[in-house]
Formats: sequence, structure tokens, C-alpha cells
Amino acid sequence: MPYAVFQQTDRQRVSDGQIVPILSGCEARRLLLIVCPQLGDFDSLEYAWWLQRDRQQLEETGLTIRMVGVGDRSAGLKFCEFTGFPPEWLFVDPNAKLHLQLDLYPGLSLKLPGFNAAGNAWFNLILMCAGIGSPGTLREVFRGYTGDRSAPQLIQDGEIVKAKPLPPIEGSFFKLAGGTGFQRPFELATLRLRNMAEVIGNWNTYVPDPTYLTQRGGTFLFKENGELVYEHRDRGILGFATNMSQPLSFLKTEFALTTIPSEVCEREQA
Repeated sequence: MPYAVFQQTDRQRVSDGQIVPILSGCEARRLLLIVCPQLGDFDSLEYAWWLQRDRQQLEETGLTIRMVGVGDRSAGLKFCEFTGFPPEWLFVDPNAKLHLQLDLYPGLSLKLPGFNAAGNAWFNLILMCAGIGSPGTLREVFRGYTGDRSAPQLIQDGEIVKAKPLPPIEGSFFKLAGGTGFQRPFELATLRLRNMAEVIGNWNTYVPDPTYLTQRGGTFLFKENGELVYEHRDRGILGFATNMSQPLSFLKTEFALTTIPSEVCEREQA
């Protein structure tokens, strides 16, 4: 059972560098535990963005959140600096051992003659980005460009997005692509470009060991007594949620979570 595995797991906490149980302070609380890929992975950064977007309401539900990502403490500190994710909630697993214990998808694992582990990981990552061994990836990439009326607006009108090599873009620009109140064309792709520019510019920090580039993650939601009420196991890149249009929609049933009003998003981003 996943909860038993988590109970027995100690990892380095990013906030203070201490190796402690990842469930420390989570006893008798509703718990959302996210085991994510490399901290420099598209999925990890995007998942953190959604959690930060709805953080106020998540905290109001009394939900405790913990995340374990592949990387070292330096990667974790950089991740928290960029995303705003609380470092006291984040733990690092340099060798993806927890992922192995949970039997999470390691990604495509083809081996080429003469390639070392890192070289094979790069080869397999390229194939996965093309949708090979990574179901749904290409569809999700295209959704970032075409827009999605079933997804919420992601960038507020007064927000300035810096996504190199593009010049700074004001949120109101996306009105020209279709209006407001939903995910407009190119809106999600712009946020992903911003994430990519951040990681590429700090590659060695975010990815200290490329051996685990293809490793996927999983999401586990528990009641106060440790009963598992929801799980999602990623099957590909950009597949960290069952419903990528509304990645946290699984919490609505359990905690009646609704979308944070735009003015709250703007206040938190200010």
C-alpha cells in the first residue's frame, strides 16, 4: 500500500536540509502526496504552478501537501524560488528510489549499444517527447497552442509573462486570441515556454543527474486514517493528471474545491 511506503520513507527536506520522515507533521490529517519526476521536468513545474494557483483554498480545506521530486537540495531550492512552492513541503530523492518502490512508470527504457545510462536517458526522452512510449503527450502539447474552453483562464489581464526568447507579454494580449474566462490559444504554451527557459538556463542545477530524465510520477490522496481515496500514475510526459484541463479537479469531489477568483490569483502573483 502506498501509505505504508510513505510512512517508512525518509528524505532530505529542502527547507532545512534535514533528512526526516516525509510524513512528519502529517499525522491524522488529510494528505495530498505528489511524487513528481525531475524537478526540472515540465510536469513538476506545471503541477507546482497549479498548486500555487489554488493554494489559498487548498489550505482552507485543511489539506496537508507534500511533494517528493527527483534531484538534490540545490535543485529543490531553485524549484521553490521559481515556482513559489513552500520548501518545507518539498523533499528530494536523487536516485528516484521512492518511485521504484511505488512502481511508478520509469519511462521508455530502450538501450543503445555504446551509450551510457545518461545517453540512453536522453535518447528515450526525445522519443517520449515525440509521443513514443508516452501516450497523450502530443495531444497535450497541441492543446497548449490551440486553447481549451473547458480549462480556466491561466494568465490574468494585468499579469506580465516573461518567456524568453519572446519579449514580455501582458496577459491582456491573449484576449485577441479569443476573449476571457477560458484557456486561450497559445496561453498554456507561453507558460510552458517560460518553464522551459527557466530550466535550460539553470540546467545543471535542476538536473544534477540526467539518468532519471524519463522517470514519471504519481499523485496520492489519503484520508486522515491513511485510506487511499485517489491515485493517478503518470503514463507519459505532460500527463501528471487524469484531467489536464483541470488538474486538481479530483479534489472537488473530496473537498468541494472551486476555482479561486481572478482577483485572488492576481494578488498572489503581485
